[in-house]
Amino acid sequence: MARLAQTAGLTDIQQEILSTVRDFVDKEIIPVATELEHRDEYPQQIVDGLKELGLFGLMIPEEYGGLGESLLTYALCVEEIARGWMSVSGIINTHFIVAYMLKQHGTQEQKEHFLPRMAAGDIRGAFSMSEPGLGSDVSAITSKAVKDGDEYVLNGQKMWLTNGGTSSLVAVLVRSDEGLTPEEAAAKPHKSMTTFLVEKEPGFGEVRPGLTIPGKIDKMGYKGVDTTELIMDGLRIPADRVLGGVTGRGFYQMMDGVEVGRVNVAARGCGVAQRAFELGVQYAQQRHTFGKPIAQHQAIQFKLAEMATKVEAAHAMMVNAARKKDSGERNDLEAGMAKYLASEYCKEVVEDAFRIHGGYGFSKEYEIERLYREAPMLLIGEGTAEIQKMIIGRRLLEEYRFQG
Repeated sequence: MARLAQTAGLTDIQQEILSTVRDFVDKEIIPVATELEHRDEYPQQIVDGLKELGLFGLMIPEEYGGLGESLLTYALCVEEIARGWMSVSGIINTHFIVAYMLKQHGTQEQKEHFLPRMAAGDIRGAFSMSEPGLGSDVSAITSKAVKDGDEYVLNGQKMWLTNGGTSSLVAVLVRSDEGLTPEEAAAKPHKSMTTFLVEKEPGFGEVRPGLTIPGKIDKMGYKGVDTTELIMDGLRIPADRVLGGVTGRGFYQMMDGVEVGRVNVAARGCGVAQRAFELGVQYAQQRHTFGKPIAQHQAIQFKLAEMATKVEAAHAMMVNAARKKDSGERNDLEAGMAKYLASEYCKEVVEDAFRIHGGYGFSKEYEIERLYREAPMLLIGEGTAEIQKMIIGRRLLEEYRFQG
């Protein structure tokens, strides 16, 4: 079958990796995704398969047992996986944000301790910024770390952890006003935040002294993957588990990781939109009305044309954002644009495929029903559309500053 969203300039190794992932998605994910999603069942067999393929170490450097691949390769793999089932790509995403933050900002001891086991998939990562009353205002974090000898004591409640239960390592952003006066901490909240590397047992309940994962949050879509809260009550963390070994850098470390996450969300939007287009164009050729396939009606052809164009445009922007990050250049503008466009277009393409299915799109027997519930998560994950517009607008004003 002809495919949209092809990527020019890939190496033979990249093409081989993508071919392997695509084959795995077609054989191991798509046939079971809807059934598992309806049961809200964690896809353990699929995750084990990804582990065997080495995908948990895709971007981790070879010296730590990974494949040492680029963000572009990772994003294209995520696109393929999301095409099969978006929840599986979420399991990969949070793991890689933590691995990326360790690679970029961790001490040598932290890298050597965590990255080899993360590459093997033996340690699964999750990261935590949000809180129940926080929304998009990261500077309003209230969870706090207080130094006590060679340890820090953490207290607070975090929200919306993907992989919160199944992970064994969580990067947690909290306040630590160490070395700052109250006035300085209030005036510069971003400089009073620290990322802690919190090791825990997988599961729910009290997973280590002072740390509780209450249970899964019941969601409209994005099922299968566990989304949880995290409650810290006198949680003691050694000082050597401060990411990078220095307090006060957490916000910037997290934002660096979120840029990778935004490329990931864009890739997920591309994958879900591709699958929605595939379902729509197939159904349009099978369903007959007024004596002919609905694909032969001009109204449906217009809709298919618009859907395919959006898939291509979103893919191109996602690839551009990934390549910009790989080059070492600042890519917050490109990542914001890609995340914004891909998530909005994904919603529109999924809705058009849903409309093409007519009444059958409302039936749980059809795959498009699942995609229709999954697409909205991309509108808010890794920052809402409004946040992306703020980032884009500010960056544009930096680039096009009026010299009057």
